[in-house]
Amino acid sequence: MAISLRLSRGGAKKRPYYRIVVADVRSPRDGKYLEQVGTYNPVLPKGDENRVKLNDDRVRYWLGVGAQPTDRVARFLDAAGLKERTAKVNLKKGEPGEKAKERAEEKAAKLAEAEEAAKAAAAAPAEEAPAAEEAPAAEAAAEEAPAEGASEEQAEG
Repeated sequence: MAISLRLSRGGAKKRPYYRIVVADVRSPRDGKYLEQVGTYNPVLPKGDENRVKLNDDRVRYWLGVGAQPTDRVARFLDAAGLKERTAKVNLKKGEPGEKAKERAEEKAAKLAEAEEAAKAAAAAPAEEAPAAEEAPAAEAAAEEAPAEGASEEQAEG
């Protein structure tokens, strides 16, 4: 039978209160347990001595028998000096997810295309000069066309 030291929730809605219990790993979170070895009240401030209370002798006994604490209970036991807890290192914690990486790659590709286009435009200013001369002529023709349309409306009215 596998035994664990874990939290069992009690209290009202939005006012949690936990018992630190010794239970079979197969039993439900708030279900049957073998023994209560402490309490945890997360509502109290962090410096308060009543936030976590442990029965040291019973905790030592159950650890000696082979009970495995959950991560949160292991933190409490480490703070109380009952069991040394090795710090876990999550190397991928700050790494963005797959979708974020894809978006960054797409953005980098668009920037590279924009830079290539700017370089091509800077490399070929001689080709753009005749085109620039044609553009004002096209604009002048566009301006004349609405003027003709306006005179037709005046003639009708």
